[in-house]
Amino acid sequence: MTESSMAGAATSLGAQSDLLLAESATAGKQSGRAPRGFLPGLALSNFGVYLALLTPVMVSMAFKVQHITASPEEATAQLGIIMGVGALFALICNPLVGRLSDRTASRFGMRRPWMLGGVLVALGAFTLIGVATSTWIVLIGWCIVQAALNGVLAATTATVPDQVPVSGRGKVSGIVGLTTPLGILGGSFLVNFLADDVSRFVVPGLIAVIAVVVFVVVLKDRVLTEKPAERYGVREFFGSFVFNPRKHPDFGWTWLTKFLVMFGYAGIATFLPFYLVEQFKLSEQDAIGTILMANLASMAAMAISGPIGGILSDRIGKRRPFVAVAGGVMVIGLVVLAFAPSIGVVLLAQAIIGFGAGSFMSVDMALATEVLPNAADSAKDLGVLNIANALPQSIAPAIAPMIIAFGATTALGGYTVYYLFGALVALAGAVLVYRIKGVK
Repeated sequence: MTESSMAGAATSLGAQSDLLLAESATAGKQSGRAPRGFLPGLALSNFGVYLALLTPVMVSMAFKVQHITASPEEATAQLGIIMGVGALFALICNPLVGRLSDRTASRFGMRRPWMLGGVLVALGAFTLIGVATSTWIVLIGWCIVQAALNGVLAATTATVPDQVPVSGRGKVSGIVGLTTPLGILGGSFLVNFLADDVSRFVVPGLIAVIAVVVFVVVLKDRVLTEKPAERYGVREFFGSFVFNPRKHPDFGWTWLTKFLVMFGYAGIATFLPFYLVEQFKLSEQDAIGTILMANLASMAAMAISGPIGGILSDRIGKRRPFVAVAGGVMVIGLVVLAFAPSIGVVLLAQAIIGFGAGSFMSVDMALATEVLPNAADSAKDLGVLNIANALPQSIAPAIAPMIIAFGATTALGGYTVYYLFGALVALAGAVLVYRIKGVK
């Protein structure tokens, strides 16, 4: 399912939204506007990075692994390992680079060294993946890509509170949100014209390099003249990932709800190419075209349901019913996908899932901001919540091959069982939202 890409590479988009919300809540009043060229440069940079990062998740990686493995079963297992381990690198490197950039005292600026260095390293890793003939080389390359590009996104996100007054961050948040679906659609469209493994990885990487370089050139980056006196070590780093659910139960249930719903569909995009080829006997090129149509259907539905869910939730003054219903709609879409008899029904399922996901993401974030344990430490707490977006993208692909293999021994079939399992997990998340007592 294509929305898993949005959830995450969802690490990144969630981290950006979290930081924008946290800064808006805690920063003082500022005056003035963002420097000239900042917003177009930011939009271009994010678009390029998301295009490069999400194109493999949606299409390229599945077929690359298929080309260098001996059987469909081996391809499924290896793809799960590659995507699962890579997502862990994204989870770790996004907050790590963000904090390290805060401490970077360079004449070139605080953020620009990480942005430029990260995207160049990612291009090298994309080239390595493209020419690789072993899944181990692909795994190494993908881990480097995830680490490097999430570092770029972390540094890019940090430029927002550096450059944009509080009163203008809503506009910036909207721009950030648009770049993800545009990157998904751009990547889906681009792959239709790239026939070999090398170009499918290198060309998106080159686009990311060009986009980031443009932003680096126009960015009037902050220069830190003295390094912070505060120590930043292992303890401080791991403190970014923990909270006490017994002391703050509403926050804990919010985390679990988000985790379960995201887990319910986190691996769908990764395995959709295999599903289309195996279930409907599509050629590789036909599968790529179908994925483009699926992305168009899901993104169109998200564009409708996201604003509607947020506006209605604000107007009625309730969050939990909207989160539960949105999760339920996603469950329906997953069940439809599991039993889809034709490509047309697959596209319908993607639209249903997208409709639920759009509303869930908008209302769930609003709910999350109302259960934060400590307003003074909201950036850290929102980062912890973002783990619930990112962690399923590591766990779901890792266990998917086992579920698919088990399903293949049943009358339902491997991918049907996999999508039904995702539906059950997402349903649990939708129901557990009512354990949150401090929000209506």
